[in-house]
Amino acid sequence: MAERAGGEEDISDQDAELLRAMHDEHGDALLAHALRLTGGDRQRAEDLVQETLLRAWRHPEALEPHRGSVRAWLFTIARNLAIDAWRRRSARVGEVITDELPEPPQVVDEADRAVEAWTVAEALNRLSPSHREVLVECFYQGRSVTEAAARLGVPPGTVKSRTHYALRSLRLVLAEMGVTG
Repeated sequence: MAERAGGEEDISDQDAELLRAMHDEHGDALLAHALRLTGGDRQRAEDLVQETLLRAWRHPEALEPHRGSVRAWLFTIARNLAIDAWRRRSARVGEVITDELPEPPQVVDEADRAVEAWTVAEALNRLSPSHREVLVECFYQGRSVTEAAARLGVPPGTVKSRTHYALRSLRLVLAEMGVTG
């Protein structure tokens, strides 16, 4: 991609084709997700989809198959952009109605849950087997350090240290995947 005078970017035919392909494959699902994120505001949802696809275009490394699900990454980016937009609107004096910020709706969104599950599963798959095992035992199976140690055949101190390093590695993997927070 080349940059024109004034800071605008030229889109090559290859880049345009990539954007079209992404929109064709993920556009409908991404728009449905964006509509939920914007409370049904179609204009804001379309803007959100456009900005999400623009981010994908600017970060093609995130679209490589070995990095995980492209759709999960796109949904995560859309969600982060929606949260950022909500925060910007909430900070503007003209749009704040009360002294208290509104609480986000407590509606369980199955699409968000699915994206989070895919993202966590992909992140766990990128960890070493020993790190993955200790996290599954302690967090997903709800076992104590002693129970996990007995199940894995290692001392309790090893479970504690593996858990520490596994969580640190998981944070790094999630950051590489574009998950913030």
